[in-house]
Amino acid sequence: MSPETGPVAALLRGLRALVAVEPHELAATLWSAALFFIILCSYYIVRPLRDAMGLEGGVRALPWMFTATFAAMLLAVPLFSWVVARWPRQVFIPLVYRTFALMLLGFFAALQLASGEGLVVVARVFYVWAAVFSLFVVSVFWEYMADLWRREQGERLFGFIAAGGTAGAVAGPLLTGWLAPRLGPAYLVLVSVLGLELAARCVGRLGRVAAAAAGPGYAPSRDLPIGGGVFAGFTLALSSPPLLRICGYVLLLAITGTFLYIEQMTIVEASVADPAARTVLFANIDLAVNLATIVLQSVVLGRILPRLGLGWTLAALPLVSLAAFLALGAAPVLAVVVGAQIARRAADYAVSRPAREVLFTLVDRESKYKAKNFIDTGVYRGGDALGAWVFHGLRGLGLGLSGLALLAAPIAALWAVGSVMLGRAARPRLGG
Repeated sequence: MSPETGPVAALLRGLRALVAVEPHELAATLWSAALFFIILCSYYIVRPLRDAMGLEGGVRALPWMFTATFAAMLLAVPLFSWVVARWPRQVFIPLVYRTFALMLLGFFAALQLASGEGLVVVARVFYVWAAVFSLFVVSVFWEYMADLWRREQGERLFGFIAAGGTAGAVAGPLLTGWLAPRLGPAYLVLVSVLGLELAARCVGRLGRVAAAAAGPGYAPSRDLPIGGGVFAGFTLALSSPPLLRICGYVLLLAITGTFLYIEQMTIVEASVADPAARTVLFANIDLAVNLATIVLQSVVLGRILPRLGLGWTLAALPLVSLAAFLALGAAPVLAVVVGAQIARRAADYAVSRPAREVLFTLVDRESKYKAKNFIDTGVYRGGDALGAWVFHGLRGLGLGLSGLALLAAPIAALWAVGSVMLGRAARPRLGG
């Protein structure tokens, strides 16, 4: 049945009310959104278990956890580059998801067998692993998207595709709330394993419909092994001035995000004593973030990004962060930090993430997978670790939460200016 008749035409008309999708892009767009839905649903099923384990050491342990995560990322990036060099994307992407599924099975066995001090060790290792998992599987997904879609398509479609992931981020906690009393928290790991296997199979289906999405007159990227060295992720990112600018954007994103996160955790720790009440508060924040994000992604971004321009779209998150830090500087209280966290995370997921993924549609294939993976994981988690240690160092010198927020405000302002310049400097071959 052709895209112009029958149910396909009705689906296309309905979808076009939300996003400017062309008929030849319909199947690949829906499969892309479905893949991201499955990936984030799988992660958000185990996220409550990760958060419960991460709170064992309290806020003071966070810098060490961030540092351990950064070290794990630095080990994972060359391994991923080695895999990318040897297999085509339709092989190594499912391999990545199935590898994480096997690791989850290992943690499931460990959680069943460990007790006492052994269980504490498993909890800490799982917290670090889950932080690697969350960034790695999302990074691999967006690398795939940057390889499948052109820049013009990304500006129109990435917001809607990202909304598929946000829907998964909503469905995961809902599924967890329904299954946890029936299965027990540890058995949720098996549900996430099933989701990762579905994601691997979804990649296969998406690969079969991707050629049509390129459109008339365009040749889709060839699915061949990329080759190159295991340390190419580091060298490509650090040797290209345009990619270095993206590194700077992600580094400032991570540092300011960590400042706001630790401000939130410090205020919540002081304001909400009951662990159950904290859990409810964090769940409500997640729900508000995801609802705001899915509306912005599915309805707003695909329409405004082509009109507003990439630079100002990238600057939206720094400007929201600037407003959040100024508000916290004036009143570092629970209501303000909750509002700031919701606004910033929604701006990140709905606007900043899809916009910066558009930048990677312009680079060569090796940079799409290797340099991008290093930036999304190593640079991001390095910014986390740096931000956490700076925050606690300044706290140790006697600076209060209000002063820390006001100190972060000019960093956000500088980040906003750099974001506009980054968008304007983008060229047809960003890595060239």
